[in-house]
Amino acid sequence: MSFNPGLEIGAELTNSELCELFHCGNMGGMRRSKRTNTLVIISDDTKDLYRDVWRDGILHYTGMGKVGDQVLEGNQNRTLYYSEDNGVEIHLFEVFDKGVYTYRGIARLVDKPYEAFQQDDQGNMRKVWIFPLKPLNTWPEEQTEPLEKDIVRLSNQDLDRRSKRSHGKRAPRITESMIYYRDPYLKEIVRRIADGKCQLCGMAAPFIDRNNEPYLEEHHVQWLADGGEDTIDNVVALCPNCHRKIHILKAPTDVLILERVAEANRRKFDRLISYEKKIARLK
Repeated sequence: MSFNPGLEIGAELTNSELCELFHCGNMGGMRRSKRTNTLVIISDDTKDLYRDVWRDGILHYTGMGKVGDQVLEGNQNRTLYYSEDNGVEIHLFEVFDKGVYTYRGIARLVDKPYEAFQQDDQGNMRKVWIFPLKPLNTWPEEQTEPLEKDIVRLSNQDLDRRSKRSHGKRAPRITESMIYYRDPYLKEIVRRIADGKCQLCGMAAPFIDRNNEPYLEEHHVQWLADGGEDTIDNVVALCPNCHRKIHILKAPTDVLILERVAEANRRKFDRLISYEKKIARLK
C-alpha cells in the first residue's frame, strides 16, 4: 500500500518534521524507512559535493558515497537502483535554503542508472552513480524545473554556481517547433544586474510580479534560433514593451546597444561576486 505523507507539492518541512513524518533517519541524502516502505531522496543544493542536475524535467541525482568510487552494494544506492522492482516508494525533496526541505512528491526512475565522473570529498576524481528521476505529479514540464519562488531566494554566489552547473551543452528538443533550453538561474542573475530597470529604455519595470520582484523579461541579443548562446554576455533584461519592440522592429541601433549592455553584464556580475567573497573572508 502506498504511503501518503499528506503533503502538497511545494510544502516546506524542517529536518525533524521530515524524519518524524517518514519515520526515517535524520542524516544523509538517501533515507530508507522500512516502517513506511519509502526511500526519501534529498537533493541538497546547499552542499557542493553532489552535482544533481535537472534536464528536461528529469533530475539526474547523484548516489550516496562521499569518498572513492560509489558502489551499489551495502547502501541505499541498491535500494534506488532496484526501486522499480522492490516496491519501495521514492519521495523527493529539494533543499535551497539550509534546513528547509521542499517536497517535490513521489518520483520514479525513468531511465537506466548510469555511471559518471565527479570529484569526491577529498577532491579526487571518482565514479558515481547517477539516477534519472522524474516526479509523478501533474505539473507542466516547465514546473518540474527549479521553481521561480525558490530561485529568487538564492544568493548571488549560489546563482552563479547553479548556473554553471545547469548550463552545459543542451541540444534543442523537437516537438511541433524547436524548443531551446533557457537557464533559469541566468535569467535571475540578469534581472538582479538590471536592478528593476529595463536595460534598453532605462525605465522602471512596469509592475511587481507574484514573487514580489520587478517584472522584466529575459532577451537573448543574438537569438538562440540564430545560434546565440544562453550565456550572461548574450542576455539582457527588458520591459515587455521593449522586448516586443526588439522582436518586431529588430532595429540595428537597439541591437548594438544591447550587445554592449550584455557584454557589461558579465563584468558587473564578476565584480559583484568578487566583492561578496572579499566581504565573506573578512567576517
